[in-house]
Amino acid sequence: MLGWELPPHNSGGLGVACFYMAKALAEKGADIDFVVPYSEEHPNIDFMNILHATKLPALHKFGNGAYDPVVLKTRSFHNAPEFLPDIKSIQREYLKFIEKHLEDEDNWPDVIHAHDWLTLEAGTRAKEITGAPLVSHIHATEFDRSGGTNGNPDVHHIEYEGMLAADKIFAVSQNTRHVIVDKYKIDPKKVEVVYNAVEPSALASPEDYDEQTYRYLEYLKSQGTTIIMTLTRFTVQKGLTFLMESTALAVKQNPKIALLLVGDGEQSNELIEMAAEYGIADKIFFTGFLRGKRWKDAYGVSDVFVMSSVNEPFGLTALEAAHFNNALIISNQSGVGEVLSSVLRYDFWDTHKLANQIVAVSSSRTLLNQLKKGVRQEYARISWKDIADQIMDEFIVVTGEKHG
Repeated sequence: MLGWELPPHNSGGLGVACFYMAKALAEKGADIDFVVPYSEEHPNIDFMNILHATKLPALHKFGNGAYDPVVLKTRSFHNAPEFLPDIKSIQREYLKFIEKHLEDEDNWPDVIHAHDWLTLEAGTRAKEITGAPLVSHIHATEFDRSGGTNGNPDVHHIEYEGMLAADKIFAVSQNTRHVIVDKYKIDPKKVEVVYNAVEPSALASPEDYDEQTYRYLEYLKSQGTTIIMTLTRFTVQKGLTFLMESTALAVKQNPKIALLLVGDGEQSNELIEMAAEYGIADKIFFTGFLRGKRWKDAYGVSDVFVMSSVNEPFGLTALEAAHFNNALIISNQSGVGEVLSSVLRYDFWDTHKLANQIVAVSSSRTLLNQLKKGVRQEYARISWKDIADQIMDEFIVVTGEKHG
């Protein structure tokens, strides 16, 4: 399995999904070698063999896998074989490692499972060397990341070539499958939808929420304020400028609304300026990038989670928010909406509709509780165990076709 990050050395949902997917596959009997592009160990992972493609330390910044190009250009790595200035250089080192590793035929896999564009070149090369079938698992496309445009042409090309080379493609939603078929012109027959899930037993219990973590927000709640929250990277893909505008509209109708923005990214300064421009700076709370207790308690203090994405292939954070007893408002452009029904929906550009929905849930405790109860009953039905069964069935098919 070719990946880019695993917890705790992850900056987003990709590493989380890979971890629980691999764990579920291992429980089904899969023998997994998982390749990461950094040197940090994972002492708590005993269900698969982790291979380190470089001597780089793991970096966590703005969700660019384990690495951020801005940080890479401003740091030197004393334990690295050479200075690696950008993501592409790390990909080259990753590919070299794969080539070296596969010189020994004892290391040849039955299936090559490559996650996202960062590993697709290495996956294609592994297929060329071993003849093993390649499964490209697409968690997001450049079309998604760029907010509905083709984005970086180099990344788009890597994705296209990796999908062409693949014997099977896993898309994390019907929405992503549509993008792969329509925008990348890939044969629909080889694209299968494999949804993500959450592992409820691995998440803290909502009852473990510590009210002292966000004491001021708890004070506001005691005065009747509804806490709206999102947790994401601050990029154009996530539609946060639309969310900010909707919040400003909603506050005009109901001033007892506050927005908790959890995350960081290239739009941070723009969002801060927007809050001031709209006159709602006292209603917006920025936490920065969070882990651990403060991350968990951010879900716990919130009443409503909004996924405002322009293009969101899936959206694991919505399932996490449901676990922590949040009502959900989800853009129609978010794939997670395909597996949930007890949610409010809107198109990402429709700021007035989102504002009205925020006002509705903040003004009606009955509606808020109905949404919370409904989605909490739904989210746990999607299990990694079932997803692992689906993946193993597909592995059997592609290996049979390859050797048949």
